[in-house]
Amino acid sequence: MNETEERVQFEGGAKYILDPDLKQIVNVSMALEMPLLLKGEPGTGKTMLAYAIAESLHMPLIVLNVKSSMKLIDALYQYDTLTRLNDSRFGDSSRDVSNIEEYIRMGKIGQAFVSDERVVLLIDEIDKADTDFQDDMLDILEQMQFDIIEIDKTIKAKHRPVIIITSNSKKDLSDPFLGRCNFHHIAFPDREMMREIVQVHFPDLEERLAQICIDTFYKLRDLPAIEKKPATRELINWIRALKMDPEFHIESLQKGHVPYLGVLFKKSADYAVALSRTARARRV
Repeated sequence: MNETEERVQFEGGAKYILDPDLKQIVNVSMALEMPLLLKGEPGTGKTMLAYAIAESLHMPLIVLNVKSSMKLIDALYQYDTLTRLNDSRFGDSSRDVSNIEEYIRMGKIGQAFVSDERVVLLIDEIDKADTDFQDDMLDILEQMQFDIIEIDKTIKAKHRPVIIITSNSKKDLSDPFLGRCNFHHIAFPDREMMREIVQVHFPDLEERLAQICIDTFYKLRDLPAIEKKPATRELINWIRALKMDPEFHIESLQKGHVPYLGVLFKKSADYAVALSRTARARRV
């Protein structure tokens, strides 16, 4: 691994609106060569930030989707014993069955380490993993190496990845884990920032329609008893659905008729609440 990776600056993505604080912590994390831990409610752009960084800096993106049953070794490498056994039994493989390394496949962290170019490594939803997984993983990422015990070989990172870790706060992270990351909480966009986001996705959208859609969206988010509030991606998809509908008129939205509630609300109870409130609004 190079002693000093080329210093790069992230300025934002083509469709990712970046606030100054987030931009600052991303660039500081890259300069300090520390993982960046992102928290925030679903739909605030935690995962998409890694995609935006990779696109902006022209780096490959490797995504490790953490599962509750996942073991750390699975993220590092897998030894395909079953294929080796079958090859040795039937003898129809082009691989040398006596060479165990032929049957070692890199996991997502392993792929990031052996890549010939620097990558962005997204570790998504780390809070699904147990504490041992979290802490041991950061040991690996701090040392930038791990051992493959089956072949007594140490894999060292050729380049230090840009590491983005997301958490939905479903489980507390350990103090040692938190101490070895930089941290940023991505707040849900306010109306002004949401208007910028909508503008990026729909540059030709009529201003009046954009404003009414955003106002309606925030009113629906603020409905009481909603378990899963619609996020930015739901708003974007909802506007897209309205634009595709040749029978849609902005006046109907102004009168309280909200079509395509199923694009905004994905839980039956939330959908029922929204449907009831919008129907009541139309009667007033």
